[in-house]
Amino acid sequence: MEQSWLRLENKTIIVTGGASGIGYAIAQELLSNDANVVVCDMNPNPPVFDQSKGCVRYIVTDVTDVQSVNQMVDKAIETFGAIDGIVNNAGINIPRLLVDEGQQYELDEMVWDRVMDVNLKGVFICTQAAARHMIKQGHGVVVNMSSECGLEGSEGQSVYAASKNAVNSLTRSWAKELGKKGIRVVGVAPGILEATGLRTLSYETALAYTRGISVEKLRDGYSSTSTTPLGRSGKLSEIADVVAFLCSERASYIHGVTINVAGGKTRG
Repeated sequence: MEQSWLRLENKTIIVTGGASGIGYAIAQELLSNDANVVVCDMNPNPPVFDQSKGCVRYIVTDVTDVQSVNQMVDKAIETFGAIDGIVNNAGINIPRLLVDEGQQYELDEMVWDRVMDVNLKGVFICTQAAARHMIKQGHGVVVNMSSECGLEGSEGQSVYAASKNAVNSLTRSWAKELGKKGIRVVGVAPGILEATGLRTLSYETALAYTRGISVEKLRDGYSSTSTTPLGRSGKLSEIADVVAFLCSERASYIHGVTINVAGGKTRG
């Protein structure tokens, strides 16, 4: 069979949080490039993927639980024989204010621990489990999904932004450790995107409150492009394209950096 430009045929890549949103788009793009994709998510109901090219195995996984992750990795190897990459996409966002005089949406330890467990601890547990196997192979790719707000901060989303900036530090540090073993580590920081699984009514209500605006005003802001030079929100497929490229050998010298995919968005 003639190889495609990305040469992902028969490569096995794990995508965490792949049942919806960015993760689903990434998994589908990898499948369209003939990769084998292990999709893990907390959702007990597997989504439908187009498997006309690549193959997918869906495994219900709690990324914050070592045993659950190790079992997922073992099943991935049992099914496909190897792990060539992992995309650490699983994440949650619970908007909160550091101090809320109204006491409705004030940051507490429960929220702090939950966001950090999924967004940061989960990246550690999943990467460690996958890296153990990739080191034995002498090759592999780790893609850590960050966020543009992790680079700039975000009102009402301090714990989420902090977790994502910490992921950026993991990317840089693990690149120094794993690069010696033939494993590349890179990050992707999306900006404002079309609707994803994170954008629920409860999320929008909380975020709007932390910013002192209505949910309608918040939604109007999604289409505001005053700080995005390209003049629009990003598409899930555009993030998926970047991730697929980074998983391929076409990106063989990209290592230890987090790529901001945000249409040029800045604070000013």
